[in-house]
Amino acid sequence: MVSAAPRLVLVLGDQLSPGIRALREADKARDVVVMAEVMSEASYVPHHPKKIAFLFAAMRKFAASLRADGWTVAYTTLDDPDNAGSIPAELLRRAEEHGAAEAIATEPGEWRLIDALEECPLPVHQFADDRFLASHARFEAWAKDRKELRMEWFYRDMRRETGLMMDGDDPAGGKWNYDHDNRKPPKGGMDSSGPMRFTPDETVEDVLALVEDRFGDSFGDLHPFTLATDTGQARRAMTHWIKTDLPQFGDFQDAMLTDRPFLHHAHLSFYINAGLLDPLEVCRAVEQAWKAGDVPINAAEGFIRQIIGWREYIRGIYFLQGPDYATRNILRHDRDLPAMFWGGDTDMHCIRQTVDQTRQHAYAHHIQRLMITGNFALLAGISPQRMQHWYMSVYADAYEWVMSANVIGMSQFADGGIVASKPYVSSGNYIDRMSDYCKSCAYSVKDKTGETACPFNLLYWHFLDRHRDRFENNHRMGNMYRTWDRMDDDRKTTVLTDAEAWLARLDAGEAV
Repeated sequence: MVSAAPRLVLVLGDQLSPGIRALREADKARDVVVMAEVMSEASYVPHHPKKIAFLFAAMRKFAASLRADGWTVAYTTLDDPDNAGSIPAELLRRAEEHGAAEAIATEPGEWRLIDALEECPLPVHQFADDRFLASHARFEAWAKDRKELRMEWFYRDMRRETGLMMDGDDPAGGKWNYDHDNRKPPKGGMDSSGPMRFTPDETVEDVLALVEDRFGDSFGDLHPFTLATDTGQARRAMTHWIKTDLPQFGDFQDAMLTDRPFLHHAHLSFYINAGLLDPLEVCRAVEQAWKAGDVPINAAEGFIRQIIGWREYIRGIYFLQGPDYATRNILRHDRDLPAMFWGGDTDMHCIRQTVDQTRQHAYAHHIQRLMITGNFALLAGISPQRMQHWYMSVYADAYEWVMSANVIGMSQFADGGIVASKPYVSSGNYIDRMSDYCKSCAYSVKDKTGETACPFNLLYWHFLDRHRDRFENNHRMGNMYRTWDRMDDDRKTTVLTDAEAWLARLDAGEAV
């Protein structure tokens, strides 16, 4: 009997889950798993070297685990002289090598790669990525006929469907959302050792040498490299965080401190988004810690909301809105990204802190992204596409499915209000309340005008003034405009003049 020709089974760098759909649909005895480190994926944005090293090392270890489980794996390293340079080209090369006439894959998380597989001369069948709780059809059904696609209502449905932190049909503790308890400013003596760190093994060291050689000039520090690179390590990191930091995570998840990049944050998004950790597994572990009385309800609920609520919601928005979503720019912002986002000099201590830790760790927590870099970009009128390009370039948990709705929608309001009910803008007062950054800044958060005025103070009113026609009737922004209108005309003129002068210095490339 002539055996059937093998199929190729594509596994991408963010699909490192043994139960991934394409592997479940494959025949271990016949089919060939294809994995490849290719320059097209490593360079479509100038990725942080830590992200590249993390994914390449995790891919190599995952391939080894598949081989140990009996799979035939065709793995291409970046420095393989036969490397074809792109995922479709690698599929064609491996198809010729193994006599395959078709390939199967789990749907990628970016439209550009979905399109590339659809256009591949080798037929590639893409299965739905069912590692997510809400399928495309499930999210479309939820969104249908709704006037507003607010995350909170979606999150409640996800709680009901998973049963996480539910008491029958009701939320545990009687409330769906404990966010009100999760906004405490940083207090003296906040103590955290940070995420679990791992010493590079031989596989990781080989990857680090390769990345240093090929991407050593990219923005970001490759060393020290202490990330988990397999599921076992990632689970240890999860367990460590739940025990040591989850109890304080809820209270202080919005806090920021100078030279304290991690505080009580989980630092698990790298592993969840790459497939090393199952999101529901993590949520169940957090729920169990709450049930055991080891963590307060606001900490457990706040984390679970980020995973089954926000994470699922923004993926749903990305695919619901379609390939053009990332190009939207309803406010018509077009300013270039300033050099300080790439490590250039700045007198703004909050920006410098966020960018410095981003360079060192390929990481910043959600408030640093939303209310420091994102808030500044929105107030200053920076192009949302340039901002998304930056976020995609510098963070190790960044993929287009997760970044588009976060940046285009939540952070930059470029989608016109699909994700956010109002623009997330603030003056320097919010940053001063939630951090110690302002104490070490060359600007004064107390100054509202003049050369020493905090740029957030100036740009806040400048933003509201230039976008008044769009936002003055927003029910969540009425108080802001009433405050502006109570200022005398001379004060308003001074604020706007000072803001324009500051923006002119920014546009001229001066260190600001």
